[in-house]
Amino acid sequence: MSKLSFVSPTRNSPWGTYLSQIDAVEPYLGPLARWVETLRRPKRILIVDVPIELDNGTVAHYEGYRVQHSLTRGPGKGGVRYHPDVTLEEVMALAAWMTIKNAAMNLPFGGAKGGIRLEPKALSLKELEKVTRRYTSEIGIVIGPQQDIPAPDVNTNGQIMAWMMDTYSMNTGSTATGVVTGKPIPLGGSLGRVAATGRGVFVIGREAMRRLGLPMDGARVAVQGFGNVGSVAAKLFAHAGARIVAVQDHSGTILNEAGLDMADLLQHLASSGGVGGFAGADTLADEDFWKVKTDVLIPAALEGQITAARALGLQTKLVLEGANGPTTPDGDAVLADRGITVVPDVIANAGGVTVSYFEWVQDFSSFFWTEDEINVRLDKIIIGAFKHICDTAEQHQIPLRTAAFVVACSRVLQARQERGLYP
Repeated sequence: MSKLSFVSPTRNSPWGTYLSQIDAVEPYLGPLARWVETLRRPKRILIVDVPIELDNGTVAHYEGYRVQHSLTRGPGKGGVRYHPDVTLEEVMALAAWMTIKNAAMNLPFGGAKGGIRLEPKALSLKELEKVTRRYTSEIGIVIGPQQDIPAPDVNTNGQIMAWMMDTYSMNTGSTATGVVTGKPIPLGGSLGRVAATGRGVFVIGREAMRRLGLPMDGARVAVQGFGNVGSVAAKLFAHAGARIVAVQDHSGTILNEAGLDMADLLQHLASSGGVGGFAGADTLADEDFWKVKTDVLIPAALEGQITAARALGLQTKLVLEGANGPTTPDGDAVLADRGITVVPDVIANAGGVTVSYFEWVQDFSSFFWTEDEINVRLDKIIIGAFKHICDTAEQHQIPLRTAAFVVACSRVLQARQERGLYP
């Protein structure tokens, strides 16, 4: 395992998890394995100081990052997260997974990711705007519509993207709508973008259930994380006839064996900010969430949730990774030993970046599609990509995660080989 001098990952840390995944795929790369070391090293890492004047007149400093893992197949593409636990190692791993995700979907992008270590809830709206604009100015030297295109991620949204787009445009002297995706519709955003990741989780889950012979009607589904991804996926599964029996978020864990009422739960979420205290369910201890009997489990929160210990207690048949990196390598090994199918993040949650690609294309052409057109194109791309990865898994008799990496890494390294090294 190759190591960088400035980071010492453990096996189950985000970057360590990614390196383990590259180690697992290397034997299937054939002659392209000559170039595999390029996947173990980010192309570019930018660490910036983000100073702002707070509302009370004091000056605060925040640490920000933008990592471009690979630009071999196109501009960097990946979100920006605001979170107090953001680290360089985490952003490196997220950027690398974006490389894999974009290549697995055959989108013309490389992989990138950004973040600022802060607690956004502790800032006023004005302070949040200041930190966003200063961060955008600091990373402006490496982003652009043909260089690197940020998008929303944890604790960022369309408003944040609007501020980023405006700041970049002011600094470059022309309106550049294509510098970010996930923007509000009036600024060149795409219809269908907000629900795209959750929709992708559902569509891939539906296809996986068909392959496994799991009926959708009455299927028991549990969802960890009930933000944009988890709530949309849950709503679509429920609409298709499944029962959402358990949900967990930052406010607690709830259970209803007969199935949660999605309309009531979403209304409760909007009014209270979390699922905790929902009247239509029982409260469950957080750790017991991982012991609920289900047909489908959707981890859609943060990375590193399904550890080996939790994997041993899971009572499910299918794991759909709505979050990035929610399963540790040790957890993955346990699930494989137990015969539990895992649809990896790089396939399961790729709906968002796919519609971000559509948004980027629409911005360049200044011609926008209807939401129905967006969903038809989205379904076609992700179903086709999933079929190709399933076929690869069957061909090599390997798990879906390894198969996704075989497909993605082969595409990246083939492009690397054909481009050659400069100078």
